Amino acid sequence: MHISTHLILVSAQPIPNLTPILDDNLRPQKVVMLVSPDMHERSLSLETIFKSRAIRVERCFIENPWDADYISEKVLNLLTDYPDGGIALNATGGTKLMSIAAYDVFRSCELAIYYIHPEQDRLLWLWPKQPTQELADRLKLEDYLMAYGADQITLDRTGVIEPLRQLSQQIIADIERYATELGTLNYLALKADNPQLSVEIEQGPQSKPNLWQLLELFEQAELCVINGYTLRFKNEQARFACNGGWLEMHTYAQCLNLKKSLTIQDVACNITISRQPAGKAVVKNEMDVGLIKANRLHLIECKTKSYKDFEQGADVLYKLDSLRDLMGGLQGRALLVSFKSLDKISRARAKELNISICSHTELKNLQQHLQKWLTPNS
Repeated sequence: MHISTHLILVSAQPIPNLTPILDDNLRPQKVVMLVSPDMHERSLSLETIFKSRAIRVERCFIENPWDADYISEKVLNLLTDYPDGGIALNATGGTKLMSIAAYDVFRSCELAIYYIHPEQDRLLWLWPKQPTQELADRLKLEDYLMAYGADQITLDRTGVIEPLRQLSQQIIADIERYATELGTLNYLALKADNPQLSVEIEQGPQSKPNLWQLLELFEQAELCVINGYTLRFKNEQARFACNGGWLEMHTYAQCLNLKKSLTIQDVACNITISRQPAGKAVVKNEMDVGLIKANRLHLIECKTKSYKDFEQGADVLYKLDSLRDLMGGLQGRALLVSFKSLDKISRARAKELNISICSHTELKNLQQHLQKWLTPNS
């Protein structure tokens, strides 16, 4: 069966529109998009991704996505351009009426129809009957985030240097000892927001021995220099690492460790997404760590600060939940990695929101926690 064109029904959940097109075994020469008025911007995002891969794109606008006869007529007219077939319908997206109407037209014309399983990342052939196909894991972070409306994306895929890996492992191995002192270091790094990147330490080694031992660990990792009571950071990146960024780097390093064994498609840290909805100001969102596995977005937020009350813990969880829904869709997954423990109310809230948590002493087994989170059905 030769299929050179796919008809897709543009949806608020764009990944099922995208994954078959990026699979080399299914990749068409052309994509025709059935677009309802509220999906215009989503179609523009998909068009950018398709054209970047030299796939031709055509739009067919559906003014009334709830009129089955009108939709059927639109699809029939569209098919006059394909008298010899060679076109398949992805019946996954659109409104239910769009999907049903398009299905009926393709079925009556005996043209190929498939559906993308929303959870199992598989293609189901509805007609003609063929074996189910596992979809190739081709999506990268940029593809995924652009499909959900990102206009600009910056991210970091560089590895984590060995001194920083060793530093984070030392801190977590002795987490009870350094818990309070890390809060002080965060404060010092925050105060060093000046051209010299320096700050004065108020208390000496005798009154704060654990703090000074912690500072020495960061100095050994070449992130800062201690001169008397003056603490100077090597550069802005080092100041970021000392201001809690070390946990983000540690989490990212653990994800890199699992990349091959868990077939993670893509992973990056320090991700910034810019979006500009039509007629509105630019909106920026940030992710500490993001990865794609089984064509599904996984978001990780890393926090080293204390939660003064349950409202602060709730704010972090709601932000993560909102970002997951915005950029990950229905299949997006979220994890909070926290140096501090969360109270029972926040943990209950996380469970309600379906957000996983790895905190405090659990960090000693972060890699195993990540492995379980990334393979929930194993």
